[in-house]
Amino acid sequence: MTEMDLDRAWDLHPQVSVRPEPFGALLYHFGTRRLSFLKDRRLLAAVQALGGAPTARAACRSAGLGEDELPRYGRALAVLVQSSMLVGRTP
Repeated sequence: MTEMDLDRAWDLHPQVSVRPEPFGALLYHFGTRRLSFLKDRRLLAAVQALGGAPTARAACRSAGLGEDELPRYGRALAVLVQSSMLVGRTP
């Protein structure tokens, strides 16, 4: 699995569309034609905060996640990196 560096800046891939749903969200990558389900609204909040945050850790904190929750959410974000839904951002 691709490692998620929470102290790095990340963004949604430019070809990814996010559709909020009652259960969380659907992410669709128009380039790879992959679909991902986010079944956690706080994960959705963290993903949506990535673009405006200096790091993934800051995005997670702005989504209300505590330090003890970061490992679990970091793994979830790593899955999105592996599926090319998220890409690293250069500062």
